[in-house]
Amino acid sequence: LDEIDLFAHKPPEQEYFRNYRRWAVESAALDLALRQREESLGECLGIEPEPVRFVVSTRLGEPPTTDRVEELLALDDELEFKLDPTPDWPEEAFVTLRETDAVRILDLKGWYEGTDVDVEADPELYRDVFAAFPAAIVEDAAFTPETRPLVEPQADRLSFDYPIDGVESLESLPVEPGWCNIKPSRFGTLESLFETIAHCRREGIELYGGGQFELASGRTAIQTLAALFYPDAPNDVAPRPFNDPEASPPYPTSPIRPDRDAVGFEF
Repeated sequence: LDEIDLFAHKPPEQEYFRNYRRWAVESAALDLALRQREESLGECLGIEPEPVRFVVSTRLGEPPTTDRVEELLALDDELEFKLDPTPDWPEEAFVTLRETDAVRILDLKGWYEGTDVDVEADPELYRDVFAAFPAAIVEDAAFTPETRPLVEPQADRLSFDYPIDGVESLESLPVEPGWCNIKPSRFGTLESLFETIAHCRREGIELYGGGQFELASGRTAIQTLAALFYPDAPNDVAPRPFNDPEASPPYPTSPIRPDRDAVGFEF
């Protein structure tokens, strides 16, 4: 594929879309090859998949309220969450969410540019997040003159997602993070994905899984990778009903268990 332009007919709107398409092709090719051998990725690698712990990723809406979190916890008080704080979160949201003791990841989205989910690097927001959730993972905190003094001392619980597309990008971060969010489509190639997983294991960087648009067949791929490499982490790989506005209770509970008869990238 190095010699093939996957956007030969129309250039991508963003350059990083090339990685997304490369991942789509390579992961499909791997899935096909495994199916032809009638084996799973775990069998190919000699790794037994384990039940996958997941967190539910949600936003608090506009205006921000904790209603969705509280509704889900009323159905299952063991659910865990990944939330996206914004400067308009009211103080009572921080208080209520801290009292739930269910928030595991807070995604500040400080590295995003030109998307619908960009969040400005607000030092007051960063200060509130670090103070209200002292044990949570904080993802994609931006480094500005105002936020750097707040962010650098938290390196052990910092995680990065948006800027990570391989080992080199991980090594070029302003700090040595304690965590890394593995989103396969950002890496483009299977080689880069597995090199980064191996690098993090050598360097003691904890991993958890995530995804972007994987709501169909791709969802099983990110769940499978989690089952093989970081099953006990707060994986942002919740089953599809949590992202389906038409779905209704009961919802799946964590952990989710892999199918022992799966082949290819099936979970």
